[in-house]
Amino acid sequence: MDIHHLVRMANDIGNFFQVEPDRATAVHGMADHIRRSWEPRMRRAIITHHRQGGEGMSELARLAIGQLDGETLSLHETTGDG
Repeated sequence: MDIHHLVRMANDIGNFFQVEPDRATAVHGMADHIRRSWEPRMRRAIITHHRQGGEGMSELARLAIGQLDGETLSLHETTGDG
């Protein structure tokens, strides 16, 4: 999995949501799009990249991936899979 390609894809999605005037809505919309559209291994790869500093990611992409990461952590806490 080419992380540079995933970063570019995340930034492109972020550019689409960038026009949303409410920042929280934009972050949620982007996170929701990635949650629904990306396969699990793609999400895991971008979350791992985010945890390692998120080089090349736009601010909006960082926020959205951070939201997804938080959901992943919460899920593990709830199910005991972490």
